[in-house]
Amino acid sequence: MTFISAENGDFPHWFEGSEYMHRVARAIAQYGPIARTTLAQLLGLSQGALSRITSDLIYAGVIEELPADTVARGPLPQGFTPKESSDRRGRPQTALALCENARTFVGIKVHGTSAVAAAVNAHGKVVSSRHERALTDQSPADVTAAIAALVSECQADIATTTLPAPTAVGIAVGGHVERDAIVTFAPFLHWDDAVDLKSMAERATGLPCNIYNDIDSLLVDASWFGPGVGLETFAVVTIGVGVGYSLAIHGEPVTYPDKSYGLVGHVLVDPEGPECVAGHRGCAECLTDNSIASQYSQIIGQACGFDRFVADARAGVPQAVRLVNRTCFRLGTLIATVANLAMPSKVMIAGESAFLAKMGADCVRDGIRRYRHSQAAPVQFTVVDHDWQLWAKAAAARVIARYIG
Repeated sequence: MTFISAENGDFPHWFEGSEYMHRVARAIAQYGPIARTTLAQLLGLSQGALSRITSDLIYAGVIEELPADTVARGPLPQGFTPKESSDRRGRPQTALALCENARTFVGIKVHGTSAVAAAVNAHGKVVSSRHERALTDQSPADVTAAIAALVSECQADIATTTLPAPTAVGIAVGGHVERDAIVTFAPFLHWDDAVDLKSMAERATGLPCNIYNDIDSLLVDASWFGPGVGLETFAVVTIGVGVGYSLAIHGEPVTYPDKSYGLVGHVLVDPEGPECVAGHRGCAECLTDNSIASQYSQIIGQACGFDRFVADARAGVPQAVRLVNRTCFRLGTLIATVANLAMPSKVMIAGESAFLAKMGADCVRDGIRRYRHSQAAPVQFTVVDHDWQLWAKAAAARVIARYIG
């Protein structure tokens, strides 16, 4: 491999302004459309101060006013109840929203065999076709070439619309990323040395690029534009080729230097479960596709892959159905452990094999209940359908959060 030293330039911001100006823009992006009175209460600002800030943001083309009676209001933070204003005089009621089509961004998810991309607007909505490029040798040069081709394809899509050209690129990889730039560990790409993917991608695309951990990206996307908006604590658990976990508090990922090394994979979920490659019996690695395929092969007495297991489960083959149920119970145990320690308001289950949680939803709930106090509140969880484009969109969402500041 050829490695390039990091040259991390400043990532662009949508506008220059005070800390409060950025706080207001972030709140509108997450909770808009939102009334001025509600926003002022939420941020602890006077009406006068908020009016000056929002006027500047409107002038800068960041936010816009919409007739309050023509738009659905956005979600509000958990536990926050706005006080109704008794003053109904003056101008008609309006709601503030981010100018969703004022900017576009490209998000790219790089995984073991290919890279997938999509362009999104400032609301994190996909505004392009789905683009995918196969990786031939998984080298940094190969990945960079795929990124450049995907960005070019997304730019071509946007050029056929009235939307502005993409402003920046977010790139998500499975592994450890430092300073939103340097990939130091990417097991699915077989990288175990530092790769300055940010600099390589910026030179190849001509656009500002940031590099992010893929699960953290899903977490931010859900916290800004999905089921995690407004929640005090929110967690993502992923199952598929690997097992992953990330936690947000007030919409911000909890940072920890070693969090992206797959530590959750070795949490105990079944004392009688199979051994992982590290020799741990019954750890969460038993939820990975390879482990499930190995377990099913032992059950039926012949070697088979994960796809065969899934086909048998959907066909109602008893051995496969029982393994689905046991896997989902183990997943519920993992979710209960996360809920007991991190206390999230909701857990989102994602990843290539998240569909198993739908097939055995009752067993997931049984696993959660087994390891929760009988008087503890039920753990809310949601399962998202897997699509690598969702992960690409999530990479763009992190760029949007950074761009708004």
